[in-house]
Amino acid sequence: MQASLFLIPVPLGDTDHRQVLPEYNKDIIRSINHFIVENVRTARRFLKKTAPEIVIDELTFYELNKHTSPEMVADYLLPLSKGLSVGVISEAGCPAVADPGADVVAVAQRKNYPVVPLVGPSSIIMSVMASGFNGQSFAFHGYLPIDSVARTNKIKQIEQRIYSEHETQLFIETPYRNNKLAEELVRTCRPSTKLCIASNITCEDEYIKTKPVKEWAGKIPDLSKKPTIFLIYK
Repeated sequence: MQASLFLIPVPLGDTDHRQVLPEYNKDIIRSINHFIVENVRTARRFLKKTAPEIVIDELTFYELNKHTSPEMVADYLLPLSKGLSVGVISEAGCPAVADPGADVVAVAQRKNYPVVPLVGPSSIIMSVMASGFNGQSFAFHGYLPIDSVARTNKIKQIEQRIYSEHETQLFIETPYRNNKLAEELVRTCRPSTKLCIASNITCEDEYIKTKPVKEWAGKIPDLSKKPTIFLIYK
């Protein structure tokens, strides 16, 4: 197998790996000794759970965070120049999608290293699939502004896009502020605008529901501490 940068998805929560990861991913994981990860501890736990026969102490981990410089990332990819594959592991879901792993991929592409994305759960794609909204054109905004005025203005701005551009709009919030954001959406958006709340996707208590904003008033479930994606459309 050609030495490549493999983008290795992980479950979105405490989910049986067999439900969300193909067996092929395990074969790839077993062939790699160098991993670029957001958190070494959770990466080690994921690898041991996925392939128990792996000897974790024989692996090399490079930590990727906001302090990692492009020069450090380039060093992390040196095994590829020696014919050794490297794996990228996110904290949840697919690496490089709303994730710092994108910086690693950018460097690998510049250096002409093969990049191979593996199949796995993406909360962004899965929420669009289950929402009933436009899956041909959609935009993910990540986190909305923290400032209340800026956040309200942003909500109005992206809501306008669903009517002017016919584009589904997605965004997230820090879990402990989910309830507050959901309430603000009910107050700010047009009553007829449709809101989909997708929480704990693939987990045992998965919740995905779409209905007009006016029907959410007073009926928002408790979303605190639960990874949630919000989608709006017309």
